[in-house]
Order: sequence, then structure tokens, then C-alpha cells
Amino acid sequence: LPAQATGRAAKPARTVVITGVPDGLLHNDVMADILTIHFQMSRNNGGDVEEVTYPTGNKGVAYITFEDQEVVESVLKKNDHQLVDKRLPRHYPLQVTRYCEHVFSSVKSVLNMSVFKDQFAVEDLIEEMKKKSTALSFGPLLSNGHIAVQGSFPAIKVLRDFLLLKAKCLSEQDKREESKPQQRPRRRLQEHRLSTETKNFTPDADGEKQVVVLDTDVYHYMRHFSLRALLATGDVVVSDSTDGGVTTVCIEKAAGRADAAQVLRVRKKIESKSVELHKVLRKERLCLKGHTRDEKQRYKQVCERLKPSYPAVLVVPYDTHIDLIGASSEIFKFRKEV
Repeated sequence: LPAQATGRAAKPARTVVITGVPDGLLHNDVMADILTIHFQMSRNNGGDVEEVTYPTGNKGVAYITFEDQEVVESVLKKNDHQLVDKRLPRHYPLQVTRYCEHVFSSVKSVLNMSVFKDQFAVEDLIEEMKKKSTALSFGPLLSNGHIAVQGSFPAIKVLRDFLLLKAKCLSEQDKREESKPQQRPRRRLQEHRLSTETKNFTPDADGEKQVVVLDTDVYHYMRHFSLRALLATGDVVVSDSTDGGVTTVCIEKAAGRADAAQVLRVRKKIESKSVELHKVLRKERLCLKGHTRDEKQRYKQVCERLKPSYPAVLVVPYDTHIDLIGASSEIFKFRKEV
């Protein structure tokens, strides 16, 4: 029955997005059952669960729909959700966000922790990272010092800033060592390169070039709907380079017409728009694996026919899947119609 007829809130308003669900440990039905139990318990501010959607098109993500909208507000008030069950090897922190208002962008990054091994106990440093970044999922520490981290782009950026501070401390210590007689050779840190390549913006010496690092999905949406307005003057040119979930955008003068101040203003506009979009966008993925070529083409045709009815939804087709980017309430309805 329609929500209006039953007096209940619409399904998106009764749904929350769960990230950090441990992936691949248990059968999907078992994990869905564990999530149901967690969000029905009063100690977790939970209530009656109408539906659990797991797995979804995004790794480690589930949707929980409650019978009553009031439970959503209650669940969101709890700051620390820990998924606990005897069938799990340990406790897993979960991030709970409102389905219709919060961004969902997932980025996976591989960190090389071996650069810290001479100054820190790497295992202790990783535990500190986990405490500071409870919204992120951490993989196992490999023998070569690499560890995979997955989560939202803003959370990855916070972790990056934390590690850059650690690297800066080591770099300053190296400088002090260099000033001493008979100093040892200075150790080169990968974080020095990282800080140069991935800080939020990197102007050149005369300010005629600016670089900003953005979430790829947010940038695709911005490029499609907003970039032309942001570049209304036509005095700057924008180029981009995408590496998985991260896109590096370069803003430069166009044929010498813009000055450094104008290039800087455009960069700030892009950054500001990125922050704005992070608050309202999410991504949903329609998986096409296992479908025939004709079936895949039909999915893409259906999406094209629906686009005029959803002008604020960006449809990005690939051979194995179709990404839908937009406000989550619109994505929810678009996917349902497809």
C-alpha cells in the first residue's frame, strides 16, 4: 500500500545506510540476520526492522528499513555502533547514516606503513589509526608493510592528514639529525611525495596553476552538472586525471588571459561545490554481471528512457555495471523503476 494510505513515512525516510559491515566472513543470510538483531536491540536504540538489504552493490554496505521513522532518529543518536555476535571473530564498528541525506562514496587505498617502522611500532600505529577512524574498514597488515583501507572519501582524507602529521614529525627529526656531526644519511619518506601529490591543493610558484584532489564520483557529477557554471568566465582551463576513487583536477590559465587570483577563485569554487555535493550525493550500482549482451543493452536503454524524469541523476554506464549518482531519494526511486 502507498505510504500515505497507511499513515507511514515513505520507505527512504525509514531507511538508514550501514557501512563497515565485515565482508566475506559469513554467509550473506547470516550477516543479514546479525544486522537485524543488532538494530532491533533496545541498547542500540533500535526497533522493529522491516527489511535488511545485504549484500548491496557496494562492498561492506547494507540498508536497514525500520517499521517506524522514529527509530531512524533514535538509531542515529547512538554515537558508537559496534557489531557484536559470537559468530564474528571480533567487534566491528559500524557507521550509520541517514539514507536520504548523507553522501555515500567509497574509496579504497593501500597504505605503505613500512616507512614508519624505524620510528614506531607499526601495529600500535595501526591500532591508533583504527581508533581515530572508526568509519573506515582496515584489512590485514601484510608482510611488506602494506594495509588496505576502505571507506568514505572524507574519512580517508582525515586519515591521510593524520599520517602526514606523523610523517612531518619524522621529516623534522631527520633534519635535526642532518644538522648533527657525522649524521646518518637522511631517510627518504614516501609520505613526502604523498604530501606533494595528494594535499588538497598545490599551487605552483607563481600561482598560475592550482591542483585539487576530489572523490571521483563527486567530480563526475560536478563535471556533468556544475563545471560549466563554475568556469563561466572562460579564462581558465581544467584537466583531470583519475586513479580509481580519486581524481586530481588541474586548473590553469587559458592562453594567458586569467590571472593567478582568478585561477585561485575557481579552485575555491570547485572545492566548495565538492563539499556541498558530498552532503547530498550517493552512488548506487546496477550490476550487469551474468547478463547477456542484449540484456545489458536493455538495461542501458531503460536508464536512458528514465533520465528525462530524473534530470538530477547522473547515469554512468560500464560494460559490467551502471553507476547511478545523485540525491539518495532520487536514486532509490530510479533504481526501483529500472
